[in-house]
Amino acid sequence: MNAPLRRVALVAAHFVPSNLASVHRSRLWSLHLRQFGWEPVIVTTHWDYYEEQVESDLMELVPPDLKVIRTKAFSAHPIRFVGDLGVRAFRAHYRALRQLTRSHAVDFVHITIPSNFSALLGRLVRRMSGVPYGIDYIDPWVHEFPGSRKLFTKAWASARLAEWLEPWAVRDASLITGINRRYYQGVLDRNPHLTRQAVLAEMPYGGSEADHDYARRHPRPSKLFAAHAGKFNLIYGGAMLPNAYVVLDRILESLAFLKKKRPALPQQFHLHFVGTGKSSDDPQGFNIRPRIEQHGLQDCVSEYPQRMPYLDVLNHLHAASGILVMGSTEPHYSPSKIFQSVMSRRPVLALLHEDSTAVPILRGCNAGLVLTLTGKVLPAVEMIADKLEDFICCNGYTDAQVSWAALEKYSARESARLLAAALDGAIAQPL
Repeated sequence: MNAPLRRVALVAAHFVPSNLASVHRSRLWSLHLRQFGWEPVIVTTHWDYYEEQVESDLMELVPPDLKVIRTKAFSAHPIRFVGDLGVRAFRAHYRALRQLTRSHAVDFVHITIPSNFSALLGRLVRRMSGVPYGIDYIDPWVHEFPGSRKLFTKAWASARLAEWLEPWAVRDASLITGINRRYYQGVLDRNPHLTRQAVLAEMPYGGSEADHDYARRHPRPSKLFAAHAGKFNLIYGGAMLPNAYVVLDRILESLAFLKKKRPALPQQFHLHFVGTGKSSDDPQGFNIRPRIEQHGLQDCVSEYPQRMPYLDVLNHLHAASGILVMGSTEPHYSPSKIFQSVMSRRPVLALLHEDSTAVPILRGCNAGLVLTLTGKVLPAVEMIADKLEDFICCNGYTDAQVSWAALEKYSARESARLLAAALDGAIAQPL
């Protein structure tokens, strides 16, 4: 006789049908946790209170029997006093968790951040009910970012608030997880008691073959490629991080070098940057177009600044000639779309920090070409140009070359297995 499932509340300020990348963390876990002894319950906010684009078709990717509690929140309209949804929904999420714990409906609370303010819920719930909690670091909470050292600015205030709130939030945590250890190493350094008190676990986003199956069964026009039919269409989908611009510039420099060598390149090749704008919903929020123009590459490189709906992204990955994975000079950064890139069954060209966890994933899968950099040294322009030329003109990629068994280690199912094992350990910790 099978043991009864334990129950975990996965707290996520945003969830499907939000089009933010972070919603897939808890969604992908929820597909597989039952296989490993845990029944997930999602505590989130109703999409009426989201500010960003929603994609209703994403609801088709959620298990029909998954319990999802969608709360109210303070509205950001007509006057936007606070934008952060974790703040606006904080009171409602606390009430939902209090009801779940009072009725003994959950055995553990695990909170994905951002929104970073949601992390405060765990300790409050534990104080009230004794139910243990954990925090999942999709991004580091306390870190330096542009403007955070400029006194009395909004960015400076946000950074100082994070330094003050994080120690309180993690004080009684039984579990700390993240995409990889670098995402939460800082909180361990600042709060060394966690290494003795909490279970620690790392797992990538992973991905689900079911997502790709759904996208293939429901094809959409690959609108970005329509004007470039017959060309080698290379696509990069994802936001631009502050420390990724030096990598971007090196790629553009290499393309400019290759264009001089092959003047007909614009008739043969086009690189598409998608979702790289200053704002996820601003069609005019061009962020890297000035760099494209600076290198004279408007005829073979373009930017679509808005965030593209998830299923549209998968459709474009499937229709692309190749996929560009571009990392950062920060070693902790691991692109979240690695699994989707490989599962698109298109060749991958990656330029990543040598310590990025994405490097062994891609090399182990043999899904394409991986070039590496360090925080101070980038590959030479001429070398990248040569590799680009081979990738565009002499690409012999086939499905047969990919080690699909190696990819399984980075699937959503494996991510859920690792989380379940960590939950088992955390639930056994003395309170």
